[in-house]
Amino acid sequence: MDTDDQTTRGGHMTLVLHGYWRSSAAYRVRIGLNLKSLAYQQATLDLRAGAQRSADYRELAPIGLVPMLEADGFRITQSLAILEWLDERYPGTPLLPEQTDARSLVRAMAQIVACDIHPINNLRVLSALRSDLTASDATVQEWVARWIEEGFTALETMVSEHGSTFCFGERPTIADCCLIPQVYNARRFGVDLNPFPRLVAIEASCLRLNAFDMARPELQPDADGVSA
Repeated sequence: MDTDDQTTRGGHMTLVLHGYWRSSAAYRVRIGLNLKSLAYQQATLDLRAGAQRSADYRELAPIGLVPMLEADGFRITQSLAILEWLDERYPGTPLLPEQTDARSLVRAMAQIVACDIHPINNLRVLSALRSDLTASDATVQEWVARWIEEGFTALETMVSEHGSTFCFGERPTIADCCLIPQVYNARRFGVDLNPFPRLVAIEASCLRLNAFDMARPELQPDADGVSA
């Protein structure tokens, strides 16, 4: 029986999420798993020590990044691909709307975070700014704020038009799975969120749900409180 048949007939797969407590991409996937009430194990890779670049891990995930989700031997990387895979395998509590236009809008919101903000603000880029370009901490802080503010300005406009309690309507979607970790990062780097009242209101709505609250970085088993 293949995994499609197992899911369709109610079979359960063993899910293992390879990540790191402060990885915002892994944070997105934790939220998605929680929203779907799926049990999963966590396998920690300390990004500070470069564990994601080890030969053993690259055999599983050649890109050498987190997150990576294992499901009974099947492996998938990239947080948005994982979230959409979860949505197709476990269609209960959908993470995307039914209508084509609505699905496209939600994907666009999610990709503002996952494609436009996060890739140029992640750990390997910030480390390169410091080591290769000798950027000061203040310069790195300005860099992070610049791209968060640009992306959040676009998101604030889209959410004001299409959102309600959540980024799109009255139930969480992959857009919220992406937004909340990015707001966490914005707060961590001291970004002024006053220009984004709709995003802050959505954050509050999301964190009232157990699925979002229990996904917070500081509650993860590998959280150590050390900055990275």
